[in-house]
Amino acid sequence: MNFKILVLLGFLLFLSWQLKSQTETDLPVEEILESISEGSGEDFDYSELVERLSYYRKRPFNLNKVSAEQLQELVFLSPPQILALINHRDINGKFLDILELQSIDALDDETIKKLSLFCILSDGNAVNDLRLRSLMSYGTNEVMFTYGQVLQKQKGYLKPEQAGQSHYLGGAQRFLTRYRYHYGQNLSASLTMKKDAGEPFFSGQQKAGFDFYSGNISYKNQGRLRKLVLGDYSLQFGQGLTMWSGLSFGKGAAVATITKNNVGLKPYTSTNELLFLRGLAGTFNFKKIDITPFVSHRFIDGSLETTDNAEEISSVGATGFHRTQSELSKKGSVQQLIYGASAQYSNKGLRLGAIAYQTNFDYAFENDKTPYKMYEFTGDKLNNLGAYYNYNWRNLYLFGEVAHSLNSGYAFLNGVISSLTPKVSLILFHRDYQKDYHSFFNQAVSEGTNAVNEKGFYTGMVISPNKKTEFNTYVDFFKFPWLRYRVDAPSSGYEALSQFTYSPSKRLKATLRYKFELKEENLSGNAINFITDVQKQNYRFELNYKISNSFQLRNRVEMVEYKKDIIAEQGFLMYQDVIYHPMSSRLSGNFRFAIFDTPGFNSRLYAFENDVLYSYSVPAYQNKGLRFYVNTRCRVNKSADLWFKYASTSYTDLESIGSGLDKIEGSKKSDVKLQLRFQF
Repeated sequence: MNFKILVLLGFLLFLSWQLKSQTETDLPVEEILESISEGSGEDFDYSELVERLSYYRKRPFNLNKVSAEQLQELVFLSPPQILALINHRDINGKFLDILELQSIDALDDETIKKLSLFCILSDGNAVNDLRLRSLMSYGTNEVMFTYGQVLQKQKGYLKPEQAGQSHYLGGAQRFLTRYRYHYGQNLSASLTMKKDAGEPFFSGQQKAGFDFYSGNISYKNQGRLRKLVLGDYSLQFGQGLTMWSGLSFGKGAAVATITKNNVGLKPYTSTNELLFLRGLAGTFNFKKIDITPFVSHRFIDGSLETTDNAEEISSVGATGFHRTQSELSKKGSVQQLIYGASAQYSNKGLRLGAIAYQTNFDYAFENDKTPYKMYEFTGDKLNNLGAYYNYNWRNLYLFGEVAHSLNSGYAFLNGVISSLTPKVSLILFHRDYQKDYHSFFNQAVSEGTNAVNEKGFYTGMVISPNKKTEFNTYVDFFKFPWLRYRVDAPSSGYEALSQFTYSPSKRLKATLRYKFELKEENLSGNAINFITDVQKQNYRFELNYKISNSFQLRNRVEMVEYKKDIIAEQGFLMYQDVIYHPMSSRLSGNFRFAIFDTPGFNSRLYAFENDVLYSYSVPAYQNKGLRFYVNTRCRVNKSADLWFKYASTSYTDLESIGSGLDKIEGSKKSDVKLQLRFQF
């Protein structure tokens, strides 16, 4: 099968040289994604964000009509920048040229460059005729098929040595099918179908084919009915304390974007199988007030245990994997019903909002006796209340949120972004999340996995002395009043990051970064678990150079130092990227060759990696070895595109890779992806 794939690819590449047309570049989207993906982890799903940015690249906003809410979907813009743009337009009238953005002090050159990719000075296609003929004639369709597979045989796919031994019930192939329909920027429909590696496909307990199905129909306009979504959707309100589902980012080098852009209701298009709602939701406008009622009912994965002759939920599944008999037994075992509403008042630079909702389960969560879990949620019903605000006054942007889970704890956060001068911005951010605060849709900025059992103070600064130079820095102090996993006492720590960027020309960009982290963890190997300091330092230098309009080089050298008691680890990562994105060619792509040497998991390093469309990733580099990948895109004709990626990692210090059912006997792991997209 591998030989057939290569033959097909070779034929299509040969065909591409015989045809001529203009192709859009996805490189700007990749650069935006990389700038905000720091620290998100290896398995973070970027498909929702990439799809959103790619959509607005093809269907840009009218800069003279775009609303603040629409601009919030461009994640690289901070709330003060959005408000500054809207206020400038209100005071000075319509933009006559995109270059007028340079007169807005809050927008630096790099931000203007990105924004110009998503905005024009004319109208796009608006819904003015919903007749069936118009929907079919003027709507756009996109169908995408993606195949992926690890080429080496993993333990879970081998024939079990004993009857009843755990193994994967399906094949090693990964399949993803997407369908998208758009009628202007107002009406859309989507369908996503996914099969993970190891899951049955049209066989066994999965006779319906794909393991995961997600879809919706969405409408939005400027009338009384602002938004309506039937099917799967996300809710993103305030700063993420009370209700935030779908995509979310935390701390990173983009210091000014630590505040969250409150986009409210939006259709869900990601492949994550947990962080979404399923049902019906709408946003209704009454002058300056928006009301968003919502209801959701779905089946989620859960582990059930029998206690005192009653079944209780011991845990909720977050991976979405249904590969073994054990995983399949947990699939859809818990019913979740959510209903509630939000209200939001907006007037110029002021926004006030409130949200209330109830989450119901058909089983109660068990009372876990483990000390660090003793304050976790128990019961079968959870009520959440929250209120949030943001206010822009002169050079200050104030924001905050308070949240309460009834009969338990509270959570607070407040912050301010201040433009001290046109070249200096200061960010202050305080948070206090009590140990018994509960929310199943809690994605506020935090050091821990969830915004609970944490107090912290964050201060950051952005200094841009000129158009060529930018300096970003932040320090975040935090403490955990109660116990945590692998920390058997209250603990504390801090994190600091400084990044210097120098762009002497449009073709050259150099970045120097230093990051320091200090936390406390259990000191293992003792009868009593004392806690000790854990330090981690990262040093990074990156150079981007555009050789021509078609070729770009990207180099990175990163070193890491890890220390815990007597354990000390040092590692490094070096890679060379070659990016080929011509403006007039059927063929584009990128290549990476990387060398890494880290002692293990504690000193692992992450690096953003290009992939097929909507599938960018940030894999971890650990142990010692080499990695390379080649990623190509070929436009077959005006309506069809083909992507192909081959990646391989060879370890020089391992005889086997991975563990459990994913274990590979040998020192090499290779992965192939093939993707085909049709647009009509």
